[in-house]
Amino acid sequence: MKLRTLFLAGAVMLASAGVAMAAPAVSEKMKAAVADSSRPADDTKRDENRKPAEMLAFAGITPGKVVVDMLPGAGYFTRIFAKAVEPGGRVYAYFGSQYDARLKTQGQDPDNQFAALKHTYPNLGVIHGPLPQFVTPEAVDVVWTSQNYHDMHNKQYAMDVNEVNKAIYKSLKPGGYYVIIDHKAAESAGDDVTEALHRIKQSTTKKEVEAAGFKLVAESNALHYTSDDGTKRVFEADIRGKTDQFMLKFQKPRH
Repeated sequence: MKLRTLFLAGAVMLASAGVAMAAPAVSEKMKAAVADSSRPADDTKRDENRKPAEMLAFAGITPGKVVVDMLPGAGYFTRIFAKAVEPGGRVYAYFGSQYDARLKTQGQDPDNQFAALKHTYPNLGVIHGPLPQFVTPEAVDVVWTSQNYHDMHNKQYAMDVNEVNKAIYKSLKPGGYYVIIDHKAAESAGDDVTEALHRIKQSTTKKEVEAAGFKLVAESNALHYTSDDGTKRVFEADIRGKTDQFMLKFQKPRH
């Protein structure tokens, strides 16, 4: 009886917190977006570990949605999003200007990123600007960032993460979602873990985003790898591509 009581109490606590733990269903449309023949082979070979269809389901990226892929890298998720929101949806790839100097040393033009990709995906737009002044041409349904939230804490970029989160809050529709996936650091890690290991503590992320007015509504263990204890650099050969990652879904209140 005591164990049953404790179980029920735990269930009530989860329900009252409003945090969903069950995995949402993957639709045929989501599977088709991942199977898009326009995706490069370098992307598709990473699908087993990145689980993109499950990511779409978790984020609620469906036809007609307006989605921002913030700090999109080479566009792994950008391409998938562009197909997943068809018909009627749009995707914005948001490039933070904090990376401009590095791009220029690589011979890239920070103001002309994803030019070729926009021809492949007509519903794709590109935004380039400082993240603390994050702004979109229209109110959006989802702002997504994967494996990049920790970068905003690094000294070399000198930005106020709280200002970024507040700006994202303003750009979302009421009821819109802010989805963060990142390499999980051990909770015992120091504040320099974002630069030293390219990770961030899950508790730090929750605290910062909730301080901007968001409510945590879902989290998932779909990218949990027990072989990674959160104490190594994410580039180490034995864990690269299989780091333990947290998945958090925050919502802007509807009222």
